[in-house]
Amino acid sequence: MGSYLNIFALPITMKIVSVVGTRPNFIKFGALVNELKKHPVQHVLVHTGQHYDKEMSALFFDELGLPTPDINLDIGSGNYCQQLGTMVLKLEQVLRCENPDMVIVVGDVNSTLAGAFVAHTLGIRVAHVEAGLRSFDLTMPEEINRILTDNMSDFLFTTEKSANENLRREGISKNKVFFVGNVMIDTLLKHKEKSERSNILEKLYLREDGYAVVTLHRPSNVDTQEGLRNILSILSKIQDKIKLIFPMHPRTRANLQLFHLDKDLSRLKNVLPTGPLGYLDFLHLMSHASLVLTDSGGVQEETTVLGVPCITLRNNTERPITIEQGTNILVDTDPAKVIGKAFEVIHGKLSAKTKIPALWDGHAAERILHTLLQNGKK
Repeated sequence: MGSYLNIFALPITMKIVSVVGTRPNFIKFGALVNELKKHPVQHVLVHTGQHYDKEMSALFFDELGLPTPDINLDIGSGNYCQQLGTMVLKLEQVLRCENPDMVIVVGDVNSTLAGAFVAHTLGIRVAHVEAGLRSFDLTMPEEINRILTDNMSDFLFTTEKSANENLRREGISKNKVFFVGNVMIDTLLKHKEKSERSNILEKLYLREDGYAVVTLHRPSNVDTQEGLRNILSILSKIQDKIKLIFPMHPRTRANLQLFHLDKDLSRLKNVLPTGPLGYLDFLHLMSHASLVLTDSGGVQEETTVLGVPCITLRNNTERPITIEQGTNILVDTDPAKVIGKAFEVIHGKLSAKTKIPALWDGHAAERILHTLLQNGKK
């Protein structure tokens, strides 16, 4: 108890504002927030409201032990430019008022870019967690967000060596780049045991290894009628071999209704759509699946550590380490290719041989805070 009190008897050495906005952000910040609590740092948590489902946001904050945000901007939905513009205007007011030494942003969502942009223009140093990842596909809004955020950042914390190489090629000083590991994996390792107490399998009448999980939200897959028809054709074949659990992103569900494809989905009797799941339920569901089909970058990383085969329905990935060392199989959205790989996994012809990437050990947040405390005071 004495050492605990001594930590908080120390004078505040730095003021940090963290900007979050989406559920993947919450997962990554879970580890950072817990580490920040151990140091004499004044921390202000700002939630942009990019993911605005209050019930789901509250559930994630509760499960991950995140404090209630100090400031919630309640941005809500909108197209790319509308959402980004509103965030910039509101975050400028916040950062002018708070005047922090540092702003931390994570990942590649609109909230990431908005936080970095406003801080940079105000002369506040920026730390980007999960820097340097590249899909080399500028049709993805996330790729634009990554490139711009990295070029405005003063501390670039990377999860894999390919990210360091990307930043070197783009002319970013190596003195700004720190290979620290993966905070998303910090959170997974911390909560893995707790997730085993989830009863999601019982709720959905599932048995371990007797189902596959589907997560899809990328515009190329779900924002057009053609893309969604293609996805449904893939699911219709794979469901003949294994039950599919499909926690649906709100945009995916809305587009199915918009294009009048929701009835087509309902005809797939071995596909079970659900609403978005909490972190612990989804982690448990992934951990005990035979296969995951996804277009999510974070899921590629999580399945690598869990040792669960993952088929990525995209033409590229910004996380090549998950293919080189993990369980990820990059397949485009051609139905024949996806179905063929899925059947190989289901029939045991394609095993998940995985090596945990370097520094994905649960201590990335510690390395980040050590670096910031050593170098971050303005």
